[in-house]
Amino acid sequence: MPATIRDVARLAGVSASTVSRAISMPGMVNAATRARVAAAVEQLGYLPNRAARGLITGRTGTIGLVVPDLANPFFASLTKGVQARARRSDVAVFVADTDEDAVAEVGLVRALSKQVDGVVLCSPRASDAELSAIAQDTNVVLVNRAAEGIPGITYDNEEGMRQAVAHLVALGHRRIAWVGGPVKSWSTQHRGLGLRNAVEEHGATLTPVGNFAPTYEGGIAAADQVVATGATAVITYNDLVAIGLLARLHARGISVPGDLSVVGVDDIAMSRMARPALTTVRLPKQEAGRIAVELLLTLLDDPDGSVDTRGTLHGELVVRDSTGPAPGS
Repeated sequence: MPATIRDVARLAGVSASTVSRAISMPGMVNAATRARVAAAVEQLGYLPNRAARGLITGRTGTIGLVVPDLANPFFASLTKGVQARARRSDVAVFVADTDEDAVAEVGLVRALSKQVDGVVLCSPRASDAELSAIAQDTNVVLVNRAAEGIPGITYDNEEGMRQAVAHLVALGHRRIAWVGGPVKSWSTQHRGLGLRNAVEEHGATLTPVGNFAPTYEGGIAAADQVVATGATAVITYNDLVAIGLLARLHARGISVPGDLSVVGVDDIAMSRMARPALTTVRLPKQEAGRIAVELLLTLLDDPDGSVDTRGTLHGELVVRDSTGPAPGS
C-alpha cells in the first residue's frame, strides 16, 4: 500500500496537519520540523503531488505566466507555446492576466513568485526599475521586452515595420498613418522607431494618430482620425486594432484597399478571416513561448550561470487583400 500522510506524520513525530502545512505552506513550519517531514516523505516515498515533491527538491514544479490580456489571441497563442514546452518538462503553468494594468502586473508577479519557481512575464508595462526589483526577488524571463540583466526573448519590431513600409511604398503610397498602442508598451516604442526610420529612408510621410487600446474597440476609435489625416495607408499596433479599424471604415463606406490600405501586426487567426483579409507582420508567437520556458528552466537549473539575454525572433510580412495600389497611382 502507498504511504499516506498519517504514515509520514507518524514517522516524523508530528501531526498530520503539520505535515500538510509543511508541504503546502512551508513558511509556517520551523526549519527543524520541515527537515523531519522531508526526511519522512523521502523515506516513505510519499509523493502525492507537486508540493510534496517540492519539499524534497526545493522546487514546486510550477511556473507563472503573466500576460496583459488573455482575450488578445496573440497572448493565447503564446500561452500555448509556454504550456507545450513546460509540459515536456513536467512543469505546470499558472496563468495570470493583468488587464493592461502596470500596477496589477507588479502585484501579480510578486504574489505568484511565492508559489512558483519562476515567472514568464509577457509584454510587461512595468518600468525598467520595477522589473529590475522584481528580478531581484524571483526568477523572471521576459517576452517581447528587453531589460538590462533580465533574460528574455524579443521581436525585431523595427525590421517588421521596415518590411511593411517597403511593401506600401512599392504600391505607390507616400502618406502613411500610424496607430500606436499603449503608451508604456515597449513594442509601441520600437515599432514607431522602425516606422519613422523606414519612412524617412523611402522619402514618404508618417502621420501618428495617437495611442489607442490594443483592442478591436481601439481600432474603431482610431478610424476616424486615420481618415482625417488624408493618408492612403495605415499601419496599426496589432491585428485587433486593424480589424476594428476595418469595421469602422466599412461602416463609413470607405473602401479597403481602394481608398485606404491597412496593415496589422501579429498575424492572429482572425486576420485571415477579416474582410478583406488582413495584410500583417507575422510574429512567431508559440516559438516565443517555447524559448521563454527554456530560458527559465536554464535559469532554474543554473542560477549563477550565463543565460542569453539577447534572444531575438524575426517577423515576416504576409500580404493579403487589405493592401493595394495607392489611389491615383
